Amino acid sequence: MKWFNGKAYVLSVFALTCLNFNSVLAVAPKLKLSEIVLPMPTEENKTAVFRTTQRLTQYHYRRFELNDDFSQKIFFRYLKSLDYSRNHFLQNEIEEMQMRFASQLDDALNKADLSIAFEMYQTMAKKRYERYQYALSLLDKEPDLTQNDQIEIDREKAEWPKTFAELDRLWTERVKNDVINLKLKGKKWPEIKKKLVNRYNTAIRRLTQTKSDDIVQIYLNAFAREIDPHTSYLAPRSAKSFKESMSLSLEGIGATLFQNEDDETVIKSLVPGAPAERSKKLKPDDKIVGVGQATGEIEDVIGWRLDDVVDKIKGKKGTKVRLEIEPAKGGKTKIVTLVRDKVRLEDQAAKLTVNTVDGKKIASIKIPGFYSGLTKDVRNLLQEAEAKQLDALIVDLRENGGGALNEAVELSGLFISDGPIVQVRDAFQQIRAHRDPDSALVYAGPLFVMIDRYSASASEIFAAAIQDYNRGIILGQNTFGKGTVQQNSDLRSSLDWNSKDLGSTQHTIQKFYRIDGGSTQLKGVSADIGFPKTIDEKEYGEEKEDNALPWDKIPAAHYFEVGQVRDFLPLLIRKHEERIAKDPEFVALNKTLKIRDERRERKYLSLNYQKRKAENEQDDARRLKDLNERFKREGKKTLKNLDDLPKDYEAPDFYLKEAEQIAVDFLQIEPQKNTVN
Repeated sequence: MKWFNGKAYVLSVFALTCLNFNSVLAVAPKLKLSEIVLPMPTEENKTAVFRTTQRLTQYHYRRFELNDDFSQKIFFRYLKSLDYSRNHFLQNEIEEMQMRFASQLDDALNKADLSIAFEMYQTMAKKRYERYQYALSLLDKEPDLTQNDQIEIDREKAEWPKTFAELDRLWTERVKNDVINLKLKGKKWPEIKKKLVNRYNTAIRRLTQTKSDDIVQIYLNAFAREIDPHTSYLAPRSAKSFKESMSLSLEGIGATLFQNEDDETVIKSLVPGAPAERSKKLKPDDKIVGVGQATGEIEDVIGWRLDDVVDKIKGKKGTKVRLEIEPAKGGKTKIVTLVRDKVRLEDQAAKLTVNTVDGKKIASIKIPGFYSGLTKDVRNLLQEAEAKQLDALIVDLRENGGGALNEAVELSGLFISDGPIVQVRDAFQQIRAHRDPDSALVYAGPLFVMIDRYSASASEIFAAAIQDYNRGIILGQNTFGKGTVQQNSDLRSSLDWNSKDLGSTQHTIQKFYRIDGGSTQLKGVSADIGFPKTIDEKEYGEEKEDNALPWDKIPAAHYFEVGQVRDFLPLLIRKHEERIAKDPEFVALNKTLKIRDERRERKYLSLNYQKRKAENEQDDARRLKDLNERFKREGKKTLKNLDDLPKDYEAPDFYLKEAEQIAVDFLQIEPQKNTVN
């Protein structure tokens, strides 16, 4: 079989009869199947595959053999990324691909042969086109939503359909569910039809925007993540974004963008002090419909991939970019010219707040991630807080997925004078302790650390060290359980730095261990004082991964506890539980979590509109009741319905408020024992 045709893979036209159509389509795709053209792999792609394969087989923490058995596992993981919900391929097509390809991927990776990866992606693209073509055909008339049919909520492990009739049924259910979701938002059929026609055509058009780097990244990640869940390949664009996120800076205009359901690029927020905000001409919810450089035409970017729009807007400091803006409030479009500048992503940097609670000044430092320079930022924030004569400090690591290991070590060192912070073991079983780099104790007062299920990796290192040293009290929910260390490495060698970018790998090189010897892998860090579990632990966490590295233990490091905070836990826990049992915010939250847990056991969702509407109205009524009770307590005007709630409304952080109350409890128990020994 010939793999290549000129400079691109071209999808062949399939007869409409195989789609089981019974009539001429009233709603047809805007693009023909023959117009869906996929790119060929480049020489850079092949080099990236070869070097990634060599690096992962030789230097990964987990020793494995890239053989036929491992090839089978890569095949099914790649297939999962192409058809996660198992609603594109038929069972016999899976069996055919398995027979042809499943045992060949190890050889293909070693030879940097991408033909199988690209053919499988090509087949998926054709199948996706056919499925959306069928979905569009169903919009010829409004579906019947009065029956008692259902849609399977999670098809990740379901069987692949055996016939086209089964496949059509799955997509009929999907379309009905899409219709119901829009109908529940108050949309009428004509508008629903228009939106879904646009949505499905957009999904088809996305296929034309696929780049060879995209396919290679998906394919290599099927290989990398079969080794362990946190090993990955980053294509050049992804690698660049990763570096920017770690440095918290880039050159551009300073606007956070997202794409709505209609495939429009919308401004989500503006970075304070950046060009977009300084211009006073852009606002959140404005739409970017065109982008041009200092001179030349402005290109229409409606329907573009978001990352392509972002790349068009970003550029070197001092250069100009012109944006065609459709104002959020409506009206004619306008052209806004901005001069690009160095932008610091302040919304991702550590932030300090100080509140007075029962006469005590409680400071909190929110840390979204362990970026380069974090410890320096926190050191400055601590000096600022100390100037305000704080009584206690909360370090908020909720939703912090980690980052740089060295920052976790140095940050921990701000709160102890000396000693080991974390131990690591490499692939050769060598154990090394990372120690506090200096003897300075920047903050010696009462310390609390907030965590949740999304707190991972570097967050767990910090929380575990504070806990093991008995230095502070950990509040919240059990952490994610990621106890591995990754190294980010550019794939270019010292001999080809002038060549095109090849991307980078993030591969696991070590496991880290607490100073008491236990691993945080799988188990995570347990809170000393637990809060209601807003993040479902059965849905999120390392233990959900089918190939996570195991939990184990090594000898404890030599260290001494520096505090006595655990002595006060029984009394603090009692006061906390008594308080939240009466707190209306926590009472309402626990009712919501109970409903969530009951619904989690569902395997199917009703496609009867009236049943869904009734449940939706119950949920809305409960939320409106809870909001109005909150507004009454705050002395605010109550709402007649949820539509009256401002779009920018943010609920109070009552978890943080409770953490502040626990800090006050602690200060009232025995003030003379609240600092580090």
